[in-house]
Amino acid sequence: MAPPAATTFSEALARSPLRLFQWMTVAVCMLVLVSDGIDMQLLGIVAPLVIADFGVDRGTFGIAMSAALVGFGLGAWGGGSLGDRIGRRYGLALAAVIFALATVGASQADGVWHLALWRIVGGLGFGAAYSNALAMASEWLPERLRPVTVSTLSVGTPLGGTVVGWLAPTLAATYGWRGTFVVFGIATLLLVIIILAALRDSPSFFLSKGKPEAAARVARRVLTEPVTLAPERHTSEADGAPSVGVLHRSNMRLNIGIGIAFAACALVAYGILNWSTTFLTSAGFTLEQAGKTMSVAGITSMVGSIAAGIFTRRLGSRFVMFTIGGTLLLLLIALALAVEALPAAPDAGERALVVTLVGASAAFFS
Repeated sequence: MAPPAATTFSEALARSPLRLFQWMTVAVCMLVLVSDGIDMQLLGIVAPLVIADFGVDRGTFGIAMSAALVGFGLGAWGGGSLGDRIGRRYGLALAAVIFALATVGASQADGVWHLALWRIVGGLGFGAAYSNALAMASEWLPERLRPVTVSTLSVGTPLGGTVVGWLAPTLAATYGWRGTFVVFGIATLLLVIIILAALRDSPSFFLSKGKPEAAARVARRVLTEPVTLAPERHTSEADGAPSVGVLHRSNMRLNIGIGIAFAACALVAYGILNWSTTFLTSAGFTLEQAGKTMSVAGITSMVGSIAAGIFTRRLGSRFVMFTIGGTLLLLLIALALAVEALPAAPDAGERALVVTLVGASAAFFS
């Protein structure tokens, strides 16, 4: 009997039903992104307490607040390359260790620059975890499910913001802001055990490293029939067409447009997520009320992400992006006016208006 023809792992997955291991892999990757969101947005929640402790103005404190974003960009770029080299499993574990220890280390900061250093280190872990979690989940799923899985996993970070918005004010009231950082950092270290115990690198990774035996061994976790696995083939390799990269000049207009749109939304998103508790507490909210407002923002941003994907598929990206941009601009103006109009002790109705506008803005910047 002739041996089965060689096939790629992606092609074999397309013919096989989903297994428990695949669902578990996606669930652990989601847990990583939730933890990523918790640790990344923690400083924004307790910022009023840290500013008061350091005795600095909000402008100076912005150095520490923005440091994580610098690290995130570097970590997303470098973390993806690291995952290609050592595997997504160890890449994720290393990223979790980095941002967990950086979160604990931040609790010992004695000034803005010291805190900024720890936040840059943590940002490296945040970015590396994000890129490797998305790649890990995609590699274990058939191609037809990858887009919806990536969009679903992308809500893990705002979900983490929802969690930390509810828990951090209570923990800070009990343990102080430093103790809150320690609690979340140690909890993230426990995640490393889950990553190493539950996740495995995909057959595609092992084949790219010239390890067909290891690829066949892990493939048996999800494939129902014996196959001879071959390295992944890209479309251009299969049909002989020339390869056109993302940065090819034919894509320049698209890249510039998407880059501007993404940068603008990210600026609004992190501005609200990082600074809302600070300007809300300055406007008469308690830290607990401000934290719950950010939890609402986390929930609406998840809903907005899913809705944007649905409407883009039906109406096209240009119309959806134009609508999002215009509506977000109006919401931000309304939010600024509402906050400026708050009295020293806002009543429930005035707070509800601000919470509604923050939640609506989060739905559109996502």
